[in-house]
Amino acid sequence: MDRRQLAEFLRSRRERIAPAEVGLPAGRRRRTPGLRREEVAQLAYISTEYYTRLEQARAPRPSREVLAQIARALRLSEAERDHLHHLAGTPQGLPAGPSREVRQSIVDLLHRLPQAAAIVVSAAHEVIAWNDLAAALMEDFSALPRRDRNLARRAFLDRDGGGSPLYGVDDVEEFAHATALQLRAAAARYPDDPELTALVAELIAGSPEFAALWAAHDVAARPTLCKTFDHPVVGPVTVNCDVLDIADRDQRVVIYTAAPGSPSEQALRLLSVVGARRLDSGLGVLKDTRI
Repeated sequence: MDRRQLAEFLRSRRERIAPAEVGLPAGRRRRTPGLRREEVAQLAYISTEYYTRLEQARAPRPSREVLAQIARALRLSEAERDHLHHLAGTPQGLPAGPSREVRQSIVDLLHRLPQAAAIVVSAAHEVIAWNDLAAALMEDFSALPRRDRNLARRAFLDRDGGGSPLYGVDDVEEFAHATALQLRAAAARYPDDPELTALVAELIAGSPEFAALWAAHDVAARPTLCKTFDHPVVGPVTVNCDVLDIADRDQRVVIYTAAPGSPSEQALRLLSVVGARRLDSGLGVLKDTRI
């Protein structure tokens, strides 16, 4: 890890970004061009102290995940991302585990679907990005610790908890079955990933249903084309389910839309208003609080 070169590179990338480019006010008392350190830290969901130490060449080696969040905050190109990883001593090759970095164009896509609830799910079934309507229909993912954003845990381990573990959907059993099969395939793709291995072990130990599905060694699942959410505010919301694969990241974009002119479409419109009032402004994205 070349701390000095990494610090200089980060500083140069930070100073080239105008506040307006990331939706921040310019203000009157900016002593340096571009963004402030605390602004980059906020956009990257890491502490200001840690990011400052990176720019001062005093921080320990950042993880791949933290580097990905910084790269996204600084709007780095693919070549710049590769350079960032090389400076940090973590050159990018084949991923050892499921990617949790969401491409900016996908984040922008979610933001441009105001009438659809949309989430991005990793190969480990963790919700890693979402839009406001998805948060209103399902839950405010930004308020959850990372562990609780995993849909496999919700499907198999939270069945006996208060309320529905899967937002009142009418296909819990079908979803759980498909999840087990997809995790089986993911485990084969990432045999050395400790998080995925630990997740599977947790599910086997905590759910006889998952253990039985896992022992069957099936890896194919039928797609879900339609489901109904039993929402506590607007009642039943029946939606079509479309899944877009992001092959290079091994992620899926799940888009929920209601039939035009249906009561469910009206319910989603109402939720979009409720969600706009209840949630923080902006788009929900991956958030990691380990730093």
